[in-house]
Amino acid sequence: MTIEQSDHSTELTEHPDRFPNPGLPPHRPRLGDEDPKAAKRSERLVLLLFTVSVLASIAAIVGYFAIPVDPEAGSMGNTHLSTLIIGLGLGLGMLGIGTAAIHWAKSLMNDHDKVEERHEIAGDAQTRSTAIEMFNEGAKDTDIARRPLIKGALGGALALAPLPFLVPLIGNLGGDWDISRFKRTAWAPAANGDRVYLATDPTNRRIKASDVTIGSLFHVMPWNLPEHPDYLDEKAKAVVLLVRVDPQDLKETEERASWSYDGIVAYSKICTHVGCPVALYERETHHLLCPCHQSTFDVTDEAKVVFGPAGRALPQLPIDVDENGYLVAQRDFDEPVGPSFWERER
Repeated sequence: MTIEQSDHSTELTEHPDRFPNPGLPPHRPRLGDEDPKAAKRSERLVLLLFTVSVLASIAAIVGYFAIPVDPEAGSMGNTHLSTLIIGLGLGLGMLGIGTAAIHWAKSLMNDHDKVEERHEIAGDAQTRSTAIEMFNEGAKDTDIARRPLIKGALGGALALAPLPFLVPLIGNLGGDWDISRFKRTAWAPAANGDRVYLATDPTNRRIKASDVTIGSLFHVMPWNLPEHPDYLDEKAKAVVLLVRVDPQDLKETEERASWSYDGIVAYSKICTHVGCPVALYERETHHLLCPCHQSTFDVTDEAKVVFGPAGRALPQLPIDVDENGYLVAQRDFDEPVGPSFWERER
């Protein structure tokens, strides 16, 4: 735009219809374009990155078999180590392929600027033919035929990279598929009729109703659950959030009127969306929040969903007190905890 000043007045010229095409800047050759040794170093680096991917994928598979996780052991040691090795193998395997592909493209493939005039998008035969030609040109540009080592490393990396995902999945197909385990938790009364006490998690201290003040939140598990032979599996299903509100704020149906005690309510800590731990409590609104996808449940209204993707309320644990004032579970949850599964029954 040109501005012309005359006698303290300003006149604006009209905007041009088109601006001149500035063209492309001069091409700056890379070191590898002029120095064959530099190109060879880049080729060796790409080969090394693909090799790292192959070795990482193999390490993940070996780690899965060499460090088995024993669910009966009740220890997280092997679980942590196995998860660490598999995770590192997966991460390095994918990272090796990605960084090798990027370095290959930036240092060995054609880097000349190309211009394609803008046109209307159309799917006619000529366009498809042009796309195929461009694809073939790109494949030719990789010059993979003259680099058999890179071609072999790429094939090996791509072939092995999915295995750390698939091997654990296939290896677990022969596991325990007894889904009835999802329909009961450690809150169910013992065979001898002993009551199950509510205890703090993880200190395993029994809780009295007098310990729970209005607005407080307790993370709860069945008392003496750490002594259970399947401690980790059972705890994953039985964790509970215990909250006390003003009894007048509770909106209880007649069926659930006896499930709480003086404003104290207990709900499953496992979100009904995808099973994340619901662990955030907003005292003013009486809302429980799942940090994973922000599903929000109303403690005063039978933990019904008020926001987010969860499709069901949190299962409620019916509670009572014994003669000494300790909180106990009346019975198990009224429905399976956690997200939906294929044979879920309410």
